[in-house]
Amino acid sequence: MNAQLGAPSDARSLFAPEHAALMATLRSLAAADWGKETVPGWTVRDLAAHILGDFYGRLARDRDGHQNGPGFAPGETLGAFIHRINQEWVDAHRRVSPVALTDTLDMIGGQVTRLFEAAAPGSPSLGVSWAGVDPAPMWLDSAREFTEFWTHRQQIRHAIGQDTDPDPRFLSMVLDTFMRALPHTLRQVTAPVGTQIQVRIKGPAGGSWTVTAIGDHWSLAEPDAGRPAALVGLDAETAWRLCTRGIQPDTALARARIDGDYELAEATCRIVSIVY
Repeated sequence: MNAQLGAPSDARSLFAPEHAALMATLRSLAAADWGKETVPGWTVRDLAAHILGDFYGRLARDRDGHQNGPGFAPGETLGAFIHRINQEWVDAHRRVSPVALTDTLDMIGGQVTRLFEAAAPGSPSLGVSWAGVDPAPMWLDSAREFTEFWTHRQQIRHAIGQDTDPDPRFLSMVLDTFMRALPHTLRQVTAPVGTQIQVRIKGPAGGSWTVTAIGDHWSLAEPDAGRPAALVGLDAETAWRLCTRGIQPDTALARARIDGDYELAEATCRIVSIVY
C-alpha cells in the first residue's frame, strides 16, 4: 500500500446503486432535455455517450485484455490525449438516438458494475495522475472511476435544473476519494517536517483529512496528534466542485473558513482531482 494515500477505501458496493441512479435520471428526461448543455460544448446526449465510452474502455482493458485503441499523437500530453479521444468518441455517436443510447448504457453499465464488484482492491491497476501514483492500487482506481460516474450524473442533473444529489452514501465516497489528491497537490510546497494541514468538510457526507509534511513529500497517513499549521473548512458542494474545477480555487478560498497559515491554505485549495 502507498501509505501517503491514506487508508484504503472500498467503492465496490456503490457502483450498482450509482448506475441505477444514472439510469433513473436518463429515463426521466424529456426529449428537449437531451439537447441541454452539461459542460461547455457537450449536451446531455454527448455526456451520456461519453459515459458509454468510459464503460466500454474499462471492460476492454480490465475484463477482456483488449489492447487496441487510439495512441498518443507526437508530443501530446495525457490531458490533450484524453480530451481528443473523448471528443472523437462523442462525435462518432451523434447519430445514436437517446433511447438506443440509454438502453446500451443500461446493459453495458451493468457489466461494468459486476467487474468492479469482483475486483481485488489491492491489485495494481491504472495510474491516477492527479494522486501522483502509477500504477495505482485497484481500490483507488475504482474509487476514482466511481467519482467520474457520479460527477457526470451531477452534470446531467444540473443541466436539467436539479440540484446535486445529496445522498451521503455516494457523496462521502466522492469527497474521500478527491482528498487523496492532497499529497500530490502539495508536492512542490516546502514545509518543516511534521507540518500539518487539515481540510474539514461540513455536512453528513463530510469529514476531516490531515496531510503531513514528511521529508520531501506530504502524506495522508494517520497523523500524530497536533495542531495543524493551517485549517481549511469547506462545505461539501464547494469541495467537490473545486476538485472537478466546477469552480476555481479563488472562489473556494472566498467561501472557505481559513485558520492559520494562509499560504498553506491557498496551496491546498489548488487541489484538482480530475485530469484537467
